[in-house]
Amino acid sequence: MICRSNISLNRILFPAGSLEEFFKLSSDMGLSKIELRNDLQGIGIIEPYSPQQVKLFCEKYDIKILTINALQKFNLGAVLPEVLAQLKELIRLSVAIDCKAIVLVPNNDINDKRHSDAMRKETVAALKAFAPFFEDSGIWGYIEPLGFEECSLRSKVTALQAIQESGCRNYKIVHDTFHHHLGPDTDDTLKNNYDISFTGLVHVSGVESKIPSNAYKDDHRILITAKDCLKNREQLALLTQLGYTGDISFEPFGKEVQGMEIKALKAAINQSIDFIRKGALEWQNKISD
Repeated sequence: MICRSNISLNRILFPAGSLEEFFKLSSDMGLSKIELRNDLQGIGIIEPYSPQQVKLFCEKYDIKILTINALQKFNLGAVLPEVLAQLKELIRLSVAIDCKAIVLVPNNDINDKRHSDAMRKETVAALKAFAPFFEDSGIWGYIEPLGFEECSLRSKVTALQAIQESGCRNYKIVHDTFHHHLGPDTDDTLKNNYDISFTGLVHVSGVESKIPSNAYKDDHRILITAKDCLKNREQLALLTQLGYTGDISFEPFGKEVQGMEIKALKAAINQSIDFIRKGALEWQNKISD
């Protein structure tokens, strides 16, 4: 069962509005959780507001901040010193605004020619290097495998193995329905080789384009409807069956979503919420029979 209280909005779907307007959008819809971003062009994570003002927004609108998305190239050893410096700043801000976690995004570059063994070793090394900062602050690191073929970390199973090899706490994994659809993990893989307790967050979005799935890009990601090609309801049903009861965040990158008038955006988000809640329940009942 997917509860509305576990639904979150990622700021990528409303970049044109101010941060306070984003808080208000979530509150108006009866939602109590959001994700912030550090990759919106010309827009800072919380600017022009201070951390104190953001905490007041949280109180005013009864909102919790789940993550700041994201620390990029986290597992690329060649830039580890720079990434560590960025991490310290993100942790400092996360503590100041009561944000729960920072999303860690692996290097995603077609020119990355490292051997898979080197990628694994550098992923583990990064997790070990980050660990003291996460543990001292109480902030979580959420590793998000990307399904793109050029990505250096595509599998949740591989991410789990890296966490276990690092021997460090304060790490969990993001299951992104878009990236899961593109990546190597199958339903059987998740059932037999993955520990669902390591899932800290689920990102959802839909794709309706008829192009081959290996041509999907972030711009194709929209809100979820009955035309969805990513099998979101099946994915969510499986995660629920495996025991996931955590947060589900809408993360559509498509310009058609970002450009919606506010009333239409609210209606579309509500329709998507209703669709995944009903669809996942129906699919879960189907696979339980």
